[in-house]
Amino acid sequence: MSISYEQTGRRRQKARTRTALIDAARALVKEGRSPTVEEAAEAASISRATAYRYFANREALLVAAHPEVEARSLLGDEPPTDPEARLDRVVTGLARLFLNSEASYRTMLRLSLESDAPGRQLALRKGRRYLWIEDALEPVRERLDSDEYERLKHALAAAIGIEALVALIDLGGLPRERAVEVMRWSARALLRAALEASGRTGAT
Repeated sequence: MSISYEQTGRRRQKARTRTALIDAARALVKEGRSPTVEEAAEAASISRATAYRYFANREALLVAAHPEVEARSLLGDEPPTDPEARLDRVVTGLARLFLNSEASYRTMLRLSLESDAPGRQLALRKGRRYLWIEDALEPVRERLDSDEYERLKHALAAAIGIEALVALIDLGGLPRERAVEVMRWSARALLRAALEASGRTGAT
């Protein structure tokens, strides 16, 4: 088994170097950029060669700066079985991620809307939201046909993402806490409407 560069010798110094690169990347994102490894290295006053020993590419750097994007689930160690409770846990968890790194997510949203966005490595815009929604909807997956399920999944993705949060805050003028409550309400309403329309609103 190969040993990573960071696990060999001078671990404390290497940990400080890694932290400096991550902090520089976060600062650059807040400035409205999607930083490369070279840009983070320059901002942290670290050589490019050294920086690449820690992060092979921009994607790895941005994921390290925002490790939440790699989470497999937002349901916690003891997920509820009730679909509404599961969905609410995902919505509140997702909103917490957004608000804890709001400047970064706003930057990634803006960058994704720019004309050259398809060629960018936007680590915070990876579609992980869909995986978390599917995780929440697992108890009702068999209660909806394929079209119903896909429609619900896409509707939820539109209602609980950073796009919705920004619209509620910036356009709707809502305080952040109230905006999150609206997102939670929207998610519950969409789930209930989908189950009602399916004619399968019985016990979970």
